[in-house]
Amino acid sequence: MPMLDELRQVARRASQDRALRKLLADCRRLLSERGEANSVAIAGELVERLRTLPDETRDGFFDHLARDFSPEPMAVLTGAQAYAADPNAENLMRLMALAEPARQELFRRINRAPGGTAALLRLRRALLGRLKAQPQLRAVEADLFHLLSSWFNPGFLQMRKVDWNSPARLLEKVIRHEAVHEVDGWDDLRRRLEPDRRLFAFFHPQLPDEPLIFVEVALVPEMPAAIAPLIDKTAQPLPPDQFKVAAFYSISNCEPGLRGVSLGNFLIKRVAEQLKRELPQLRTFCTLSPIPGFAEWLAKRPALDQLPGLKRGEAADLLAAEAALQQACGGDAAKLNSAAGLDALGKEGEAALLTLCSAYLMRVSPTPDGDPVARFHLDNGARLERLNPRGNLSRKGLKQSHGLMVNYLYDLHRIEASHEKFVQGEVAHSRAMAALL
Repeated sequence: MPMLDELRQVARRASQDRALRKLLADCRRLLSERGEANSVAIAGELVERLRTLPDETRDGFFDHLARDFSPEPMAVLTGAQAYAADPNAENLMRLMALAEPARQELFRRINRAPGGTAALLRLRRALLGRLKAQPQLRAVEADLFHLLSSWFNPGFLQMRKVDWNSPARLLEKVIRHEAVHEVDGWDDLRRRLEPDRRLFAFFHPQLPDEPLIFVEVALVPEMPAAIAPLIDKTAQPLPPDQFKVAAFYSISNCEPGLRGVSLGNFLIKRVAEQLKRELPQLRTFCTLSPIPGFAEWLAKRPALDQLPGLKRGEAADLLAAEAALQQACGGDAAKLNSAAGLDALGKEGEAALLTLCSAYLMRVSPTPDGDPVARFHLDNGARLERLNPRGNLSRKGLKQSHGLMVNYLYDLHRIEASHEKFVQGEVAHSRAMAALL
């Protein structure tokens, strides 16, 4: 029996080797002059091969992409030396051609075939999962990212409103991909698509039935302070005369193969412009956002007096807030992960928690260690507006941010100025936020 198993493994490896050799031969054929003339047909065959590629064969394919489809070092060096000696347009173009990996042209030609875009997204999705263990594949990933960033430029994307009359298959994808506040069945989704709610998604012409990213909006009388009322599936819809504020309360990416490609920031701005045209009475565009990194940051007991950008006296106030919070929860930070524990903090303990969170958002956000949601909205030109204690008392909200949620304000006239501030390391914020520090 062991010998039979061994023979089966040998046969399987031989089959995988044959499949990989055939795949690589097709790739080279596609890149040849003859392949260029017949690129759609050859690319179509490649798309099908990539779709059914076993994991073991895919690993070998990635290795060959990194090794065999990279630029020739000596040719690049010769081209670089020629350009350095005579930096004219011809030498520059020749150097650019020599430095571009052959796999980029391979990906372009695959993309010409029906289903090619989806195949490359699946390829990058698989590649991203391997980078930590196989860092030599980063150059391949960088090439895919470069091309996908161009092909999924927001200028090519279509924004569509999703409502209860949308195809059931699309609605099922919304339920499956909602990443911030889980959809609790069809009744919950129906409530999120009532007249006082909006859901918009980006689509690509090559993937017309696949939402890439979607945003959910609540039309409400005032800036919301808690998520529960917004996603209460039993709540009655509000009449249009109460639509004063558009609150973005969830944004979800549907395609892991597009990780890092900027889509959400363009979607929010386009939705705001669409709503402004549809509902001129809207005066405020804001978010009700989670703070997913706060609890973890606080648990690490950061050196508060060493935070970047501290103003005079803030270091002492932060250390005092840390001590007050420790005292309020009896030194047991786990109490902050329950509604009862938050209730027991008292006013001083809650004030300390807000002070520490404001420091996290205002001082840490411009750094690479900043909260990912904060960095997204602040870099997108939003203003840090208000902290909301007990804004999310779900298990996830308590674990991530001790129940806190935050409003970011999108002032459509000051988005660029706020973005520039953030790029310079400063967070645009309200007076209410400044008062917490």
